[in-house]
Amino acid sequence: MHSLTIAPRVNGPPASGNGGYVCGLLAREIDGPAEAALRVPPPLDKPLTVSRDGARVLLHDGAILVGEAKSTTLDLTAAPAPSLGQARDAAKRYAGLHHAFPTCFVCGASRVRHDGLDIFTGKLSDRDMVACTWTPAADLADADGRVAPEFIHAALDCPGYWALPGAGQVVAVLARFSVSIDAAPPHVGEELIVAAWHLSSEGRKHKAASALYDARGAVLARAEALWIELKDPPAR
Repeated sequence: MHSLTIAPRVNGPPASGNGGYVCGLLAREIDGPAEAALRVPPPLDKPLTVSRDGARVLLHDGAILVGEAKSTTLDLTAAPAPSLGQARDAAKRYAGLHHAFPTCFVCGASRVRHDGLDIFTGKLSDRDMVACTWTPAADLADADGRVAPEFIHAALDCPGYWALPGAGQVVAVLARFSVSIDAAPPHVGEELIVAAWHLSSEGRKHKAASALYDARGAVLARAEALWIELKDPPAR
């Protein structure tokens, strides 16, 4: 058992942790691909308890279960990567310049440049996908100068939302996130490609996939996400 605290910088909605990042913190406790689920909005700037219950990793805020993670097998084939040029061009069509969570650590366009991840995925001109490039900053590095895995999870999170039907109009939050990091994490400062695509929708539930690629289009990581539309979205 140990504790962790989600820094206020790493928010999704203004008062809670970015879903992909928090799932990534839990996935660090799992050997190999992990499936994480969030039960309540993860609180910021507050010690939370990480424990194990058999094969599950649990995150608690006192008696409240915030999230959990377990080992998984991710049966998802990544779509072929767009080129760097196509991803750069798609970012010009990012639909989230004004959205429900404008200060989101991953995709919030209202943050100071480079304070968040600046991942602004827009629609590709020739495929039903969203994409952009991403150059991880030095403050995302682990001790080896590579992107820490929780930030890879974060980078794969919000692009899935922007691939959903009605993205930017409906307000949805991450409920379940399965991620496989398939290669050595990239070094900070590398220009990478992030892309995402819609998988299915049923009522307020939506599934999306996302992938992280190197500049040549090799797959570095894959993810499948379940998004839930909020019944009572926050006022804009």
